[in-house]
Amino acid sequence: MKVILSILFVIVSLGIILGFYVKSTDQATGDIIIGLSIMTGAFILMPLFIYYRWKKRSVKDYMLTKENIKKMRDFNKDKKK
Repeated sequence: MKVILSILFVIVSLGIILGFYVKSTDQATGDIIIGLSIMTGAFILMPLFIYYRWKKRSVKDYMLTKENIKKMRDFNKDKKK
């Protein structure tokens, strides 16, 4: 998964760079290349990246429940001592 994300990031980055290069000679084609690269980054790269980073984590650990608030208070009390 990490390799796929890296390759996709390089492709999207090169697409944006190529789009700006082509835009200097042909406005419409450069805009299309930039737009497709941005859409690929937003709709393919970003969801894959979010899934890759969060697949082993629990959302419950990041929610403010009574237990988590108590843990934070206890942690702060121990830290001040």
